[in-house]
Amino acid sequence: MTQQRTGTREEWLAARLELLAAEKELTRRSDELARQRQELPWVPVDKDYRFETDEGDTSLADLFRGRSQLLVYHFMFGPDYSAGCLACSAIADGFNGVAIHLANHDVMLWAVSRAPIEKLRAYRQRMGWSFPWASSFDSDFNFDFDVSQSEEQVRSGTLEYNFREAPVWSPPADVSASFAAWAATTGTDWATYTRERPGLSAFALEDGVVYHTYSAYARGLDALWGMYQWLDRAPRGRNEARTPDAPLNWFRRHDEYERA
Repeated sequence: MTQQRTGTREEWLAARLELLAAEKELTRRSDELARQRQELPWVPVDKDYRFETDEGDTSLADLFRGRSQLLVYHFMFGPDYSAGCLACSAIADGFNGVAIHLANHDVMLWAVSRAPIEKLRAYRQRMGWSFPWASSFDSDFNFDFDVSQSEEQVRSGTLEYNFREAPVWSPPADVSASFAAWAATTGTDWATYTRERPGLSAFALEDGVVYHTYSAYARGLDALWGMYQWLDRAPRGRNEARTPDAPLNWFRRHDEYERA
């Protein structure tokens, strides 16, 4: 039975108006943050990153496909994965609809992962996605943008992520089984799974020069989850279960619900 308090319509309206003021302030603050993102200095990308795409070997500049702006979602799909990360897959479910609008607003959207292109093609077909996806398998791209970790970094116990030094992910013992089960959904163990990290990076192309303009990681990606934006407005919110007796993966790939 719910423990949520109940009240009259008048009480609800008073509380809702108070919340509305807070929501408006958040919207104004979000607009200001967007402006600050656009004012970050642009950094020239000096390295010649190469990617494997459906069209063959491709440069970072080629990913723009005639546009002046590029958004790259760093999709967690390592070379040893058999399927993409559950969370990244949930985020990517929203890419098909938005990619066409971005492309017609001078912005190309790509997913980039370290898995070989053949794995990415097969998974994209399974998921019914059409957005472009590139493999950085033979590139330093993922490592340079702090979304993949080398074996040496993992052994050291610390790595660079979200613009600071961070410990290698190691779940508490009482919930380790849930995290192991999460990793198993990609066909890997926890150590292999966490060598990849999620992220978003933005680039600009001007006068033939590619610039890195922005990156975000971890909770900085929350706004990309269409599912989360809806759940945050539902009566019980995200209702995430992270306890020893409840599985971590409370959601599934969109083609797995009926089989569960």
